[in-house]
Amino acid sequence: MAQRDGTGFSCAELLQASVELRHHALAYVKSMALRCAVELGVADAIHRRGGAASLDDLLAELSLDASRLPCLRAVMRALAAAGVFAEGGSLRCTDTSACDVEYRLTAVSSLLVDDGSDRGSLAPATLLFVAPPFVTPVVNLTEWVLAGAGAGDGNSSGNSGAAAATAFEMAHGGDIWGVLGRDAALGGFFNDALASDTRFVMDMAIRGSAAKVFEGILSLVDVAGGAGTAARAVAAAFRGVRCTVLDLPQVIDAVADPGDGLVEYVAGDMMEFIPPADAVLLKTVSYATECAA
Repeated sequence: MAQRDGTGFSCAELLQASVELRHHALAYVKSMALRCAVELGVADAIHRRGGAASLDDLLAELSLDASRLPCLRAVMRALAAAGVFAEGGSLRCTDTSACDVEYRLTAVSSLLVDDGSDRGSLAPATLLFVAPPFVTPVVNLTEWVLAGAGAGDGNSSGNSGAAAATAFEMAHGGDIWGVLGRDAALGGFFNDALASDTRFVMDMAIRGSAAKVFEGILSLVDVAGGAGTAARAVAAAFRGVRCTVLDLPQVIDAVADPGDGLVEYVAGDMMEFIPPADAVLLKTVSYATECAA
C-alpha cells in the first residue's frame, strides 16, 4: 500500500504533482520561445528551404551568429515538443556542431508563413498575444488585485492601482483604447494584428462551408470593421454584395482608402447608429466591448 502523508496523497502522486507544478510555472517559456521564433521568421526560413531545415540552415537563413546555436536549438526543441514544428532525423549532437536534425512545418507553423496568399500570415496576430505591452498587465496581476483592497473604504490614498479598473490600466495609465489612440506605433501594431487575424478568418469563411451565409445578401455592414479587411474580402468574393464599414471617427480617419469603391467607410459609434443593411458582420466586437468595460 502506498504511503500517504498528512495531505492524503501518496508519494508517487506528490512527485507527479511536483512535475505538473513545474510544468505550469514554466509554461511561459513556450510562449516566449514562440515569440522568438515568430520574430526571427523561423517558419518563413523553413518554407524558403523547401519545407525542411537543419539548425545550420536556420543559422544561415536568419543570419544568426554561430554562438547562438545552443539557444536556437533549445527554442526549436521546445517548439517541436509543443507541436509547433516537427522534428526529424538524428538527434546526435556535439558541443561544437549543430544537431543532425531537420525541422519541418506543421499545420500550426504553416499559419506563420507569409507566402503572398490572400490568407496571409498569422504572425502579427500571434505576436500581439505575447507582446510586452499586453504581457506586462498579466505579470503584474497580483499587484493590481492587492491594490483593490482599499479601493472602496476610503483608504486608497497612495495606492496607485486602487483606482485602476483593470490590470492593463494600472500598467499603462489608461484603458486599452486610450493607450492605442495616443501611441501610434502600438496602435499600428494592434491594427496589423487584427487585420492578419481577419484575413485568415475571412479566407476560411469564404472558401469553406460558411460561404453559403452570404447567399441572397445584397448589403452588409461590418461593425467595428477597422480598415475594412473583412468587408473587402466579402465584397471581392461576392460582387453583388454592397459592403459598408462602420468604425469610430479616429479609426476611419486613419484608413488609407484605396479608392476602388469596393467598400464604403462610415464614421460613427455602433452604440448610437448602425447603417441599415441586410446583414451585420460582427467579428471581435463582444471582446472589444468587454475590454472597454
